[in-house]
Amino acid sequence: MPFADQAEIGGFAVGEERTDAASAEQLAQRYRSLVEHTPDAICVHESGTIVYVNPAMVRLLGAGSADDLLGLSITVFVHPDSVAPMLERINQLTAEGSASPPAEMDLVRLDGRTVPVQTVSVLTVWQEKLAFQVVVHDLTAQRAAEASARQAEAYFTTVVSQLEEGVLVVDRRGRLESINPAGKRILGIEESEPVLGCDINDLPVTMVDRDGRPLSPNRHPMAHTLATGEAVTQFVFGVERTDGRQVWLSCNCRLLNPENPESAGVSSFADITAYRASKRQLEYQATHDALTGLANRSLILSQLSAALADDGGTLVTTVLFIDLDGFKAINDTLGHAIGDMVLQIVAQRLQQALRSEDLVGRLGGDEFLVLLAGHPQRADLPALVERLRVTMAEPIIASGHRLEVSASVGITELGPHEHRTPEAVLHDADLAMYRDKPSAHRELGLGQNRRSNNTHAS
Repeated sequence: MPFADQAEIGGFAVGEERTDAASAEQLAQRYRSLVEHTPDAICVHESGTIVYVNPAMVRLLGAGSADDLLGLSITVFVHPDSVAPMLERINQLTAEGSASPPAEMDLVRLDGRTVPVQTVSVLTVWQEKLAFQVVVHDLTAQRAAEASARQAEAYFTTVVSQLEEGVLVVDRRGRLESINPAGKRILGIEESEPVLGCDINDLPVTMVDRDGRPLSPNRHPMAHTLATGEAVTQFVFGVERTDGRQVWLSCNCRLLNPENPESAGVSSFADITAYRASKRQLEYQATHDALTGLANRSLILSQLSAALADDGGTLVTTVLFIDLDGFKAINDTLGHAIGDMVLQIVAQRLQQALRSEDLVGRLGGDEFLVLLAGHPQRADLPALVERLRVTMAEPIIASGHRLEVSASVGITELGPHEHRTPEAVLHDADLAMYRDKPSAHRELGLGQNRRSNNTHAS
């Protein structure tokens, strides 16, 4: 018969039958190789008896070889708590090829150790009989990682809850995901008040900037971080709480996961109210006279230097140097305590007689300086000086003593393109003041004697 290898037998070509058989065998070999080398454990049980295990299953159950497992009941290696759910799952498989949904359970190794696994059972044909092929994935590493993550989360939650610094997390929509106890305490929010899920701008606080002006939501550092992904550090702003107290905060904001632009934002903030007040107090003490509260020599020279640098601006145009006549006699006869009271009253009178924009300072001893702001008319200066003389000449009552002091006033004006230094301006005003002193004082040399008691105020 020609082309016998191509002859049709029963409607099929002999050559085609041989090719199909070879392909099927080749496919079966590949499948067996895959099963033998897959990292997931695979077993086949028929009527509850194990008839096949791959090497991964042998390792998973802690056996020496497949022979240690074949012929044993599958339930020997299933934790008692997992047997009933397993049987229920496989009993629902009635059609060949049907598979159970992935399920987690516990297996028991030969050494008695429990192994968490995820299994999928498939009803299949094994040596011409229905059997269950089970794919088993070891969850030990995953469970360890999850436990480690839970432990780390619990650890950091505990740490964050114990911080004195406030910490809050805001999602992409600006809604509060979490806030620690310190955060609520700093913001004046009751511990029991539910704020999670609310918009950060709806928190029961009013935010203000460094100058005390309302801080709009788009100027809040968290808004900037969520919009741009950029971190913000040491942003200072104020919070007006519902209890009426105002606190100042130093805030840092960044994305919780900088690698993910869609990440939530985390903000940490510290209450710097006391620090800020202390810093302001130190700054005040460094620039003001401790006795009178007026500007001290340092602040006067600083303001005068700024005015000279303004080159014809309107910061300061006229300097008045004021010295009290007869103050030394008060100090010598009544003591420094009475003298200090006199200086305090004179300082108050000077401030009340001048505008708020004028700077009144005490150089030391009984010497005062006034920096007049703006451009006063030259014709107004004599009237201003006379008003100051009259004000300070009014009787002073100090500890039952009726005292009178007069003042000598020296004037120097700052011209456009002024080239003098602040010290030179003070020197010229001092000379002008000395020329203004009563002639008898100049002849007795009291102008020089006053300087012997002139200790600079701090």
